Amino acid sequence: MKPKKPFTGILAFILVLLTMPLGHAAMILMEKFFGEQYVILAALLLGFTGLILLIWGILSLKETRATSLGLFAGLFIWTGWIEFAFVYYAHRFGVEPLMVNGEVVTKPEYLIMPSSIGFWAILMIDYFFGTRTGCRFFTWLQKALKLPGKIKFKPVVRNVAMTTFMELTALLWTFYLVLLLLYDERFFGDRHIVTYIVAFGSLLWSLYLFMHLIRIKKLAYAIRYAIPTVIIFWNFVEIIGRWDLFKEIWVEPLQYWLEMLITLVVFVILSLVAMLERKNKRSEKPA
Repeated sequence: MKPKKPFTGILAFILVLLTMPLGHAAMILMEKFFGEQYVILAALLLGFTGLILLIWGILSLKETRATSLGLFAGLFIWTGWIEFAFVYYAHRFGVEPLMVNGEVVTKPEYLIMPSSIGFWAILMIDYFFGTRTGCRFFTWLQKALKLPGKIKFKPVVRNVAMTTFMELTALLWTFYLVLLLLYDERFFGDRHIVTYIVAFGSLLWSLYLFMHLIRIKKLAYAIRYAIPTVIIFWNFVEIIGRWDLFKEIWVEPLQYWLEMLITLVVFVILSLVAMLERKNKRSEKPA
């Protein structure tokens, strides 16, 4: 029996969504288990693992495999080489966490992350003025400014793994900066009206993207489209977590080990379902 039309998009959304809490939990577990002496070495190895996955994806001729490898390469390199680099330098120079009522609301590494905004701006300039992108917002803005007729963009190179890797990195970086600037009391604060607008605007934006996502039948494309859908939705999750409207169990994975284990098991099962679905679709194609 053939699956219903939205199945592929929903499957891709849930798979990418589950990587968010699992990624957070993995980072915290690495800090706890390896300690300050060895966590950076573990982070470097995690990043190198991501690099190997990326190269494997670049060389892969299978689109779904290349997309998945690009996704995990991005997650591993982001966690291992970017987040833990901030962790290392924050601890090395004694950056104190932001405390409210005796509780840590922002870790030291995230307090220094906004300093990377200049490098982020350079990346955005390249995406906006130099490289064609599948981002609907960028495409709309470029057309509104009539840039395609004025600027010769770089030719599109079909490299699925690298595209997935770069877009994941750009999106994670962008929305980390957005949230950290929103939380900063010198700019807005987590109870500012702008923060509410971003929270519920992200929810509506992700719902709009989700409606497009569930129309996609091709798994590889669905996974790539699910990445911005999930990351934008995760803004809403992060902000309402900041408001203490629910318990972020991935922040304390040892305390909520059963829930996190269930999350991991569900992720593995859905990954197997995705692989079986891809094989079934291949077998249905006429010879």
